[in-house]
Amino acid sequence: MLDHSTDEQHRRESLFRLMDQVKSTGGSLFFVGDLFDFYFEYPDLIPKAFADFYTKVLELKKSGIAFHFILGNHDYWVQDYMMKDIMDEVYFGDMEFSINGRNFFITHGDGLLSWDHGYRILKKIIRSRFFIWMLRWIHPTITYRLARWISSKGRHSNHPQKIRHDVREEIKLVAEKHIDNGFDYMICGHYHLGEMIDLNNGKLVIMGDWFHNPTYAYFNGKELTMHPWEHNA
Repeated sequence: MLDHSTDEQHRRESLFRLMDQVKSTGGSLFFVGDLFDFYFEYPDLIPKAFADFYTKVLELKKSGIAFHFILGNHDYWVQDYMMKDIMDEVYFGDMEFSINGRNFFITHGDGLLSWDHGYRILKKIIRSRFFIWMLRWIHPTITYRLARWISSKGRHSNHPQKIRHDVREEIKLVAEKHIDNGFDYMICGHYHLGEMIDLNNGKLVIMGDWFHNPTYAYFNGKELTMHPWEHNA
C-alpha cells in the first residue's frame, strides 16, 4: 500500500473483500506485518495515501471486528493514530495468546534466519529511537518520495526454489522449538511462502504476500487452516 496504480487499487479492493468476509462471520483480524509498503507516522501528520484503508477499518470496528497489527520491517514506525484510532492492538514484537485451549505464537519473522547477520544489525538501527527521531526531522514529502523510490526497486518477487527451501527449513527449526514449548501454532510473515506445515503436534504457517500469493489463515475455534485468496474472488 503506497502507490496509486491500477494494480495497487485491485490489491486494496481484494483486501477489502476479505475484510468484508470477516465482517460477515465475526471475529478478529490479525495483520502479520508489512501491511504497507512503507508507513511512517508523524506526531501531527498521517499518510493520506491510506485514507481508504483507515475508513474501511473504522467501518468494520463499528460492527465489532477487532484489529490486531504485528508490525513488520516496512511499517514499524507507527504512532498514536495507528495505535489508538485505527487498530485495537499494535505489537512492536512477537505476540502470544490462547483461544479455546489452543496456544498461538505470532511473529513477523524478519531476522529469524541464522545467516541474516547484516539485516539483524540494520534492524536494530532503523528501529532505534535515534533513527526514528532523526527521520522525523525530514520533511514528509522527502521521506515518502524516497520510500516510493525504494519500493519501486524492491517489489516482491518469487524466490528461487533453493532459497525457498533454505528459508522453509530454517523457519521449521524455529517453529519446532515453540511447539515443543507448548504452542500449537506458529504464524510467520515476511518470507511470503504461503504454506502450512505440520510439525510434531502443531502447525507452522508462513503467510504469502499480496502481490503473487495472497493467503489468509483462519481459526474457527477448533482448528487453524490456510486458504488462498483470489484477487477477483
